[in-house]
Amino acid sequence: MMIKSSAMISASRIFVNNHRCYAYHGCLPEEALIGGHYRVDAVLDVDFIQAAIHDDLSQTADYCEVREIIDREMKIRSKLIEHVAKRIGDAMMTEISSIRSLQLTITKIAPPTGGDIESVAVQLEFKRG
Repeated sequence: MMIKSSAMISASRIFVNNHRCYAYHGCLPEEALIGGHYRVDAVLDVDFIQAAIHDDLSQTADYCEVREIIDREMKIRSKLIEHVAKRIGDAMMTEISSIRSLQLTITKIAPPTGGDIESVAVQLEFKRG
């Protein structure tokens, strides 16, 4: 049963939160051998109003596909998480056509900085031109 409403929807976003990964990114040789823990968060601006009305996955972004892209790209070693973020964002924007814009954050947990730092993070925002 569909409930009618006179309210206007002004935004529709999908939040993929705290995707945990183990990967081998970093500039130090030890990071290539030992690896480390990472977290990836993504906010997808997607017009899923029709999906919400019709209960139809084909009218929104499939967050399982988002996870698959993150997993695939995190497996490719890079020196910089900035580079990894760019690859993941480019892949999402290319492969998931329903995304209008994307905010992507990669967090490196306990980076080897020689000090007591819980994490470092980079964030990129992508928008269709």
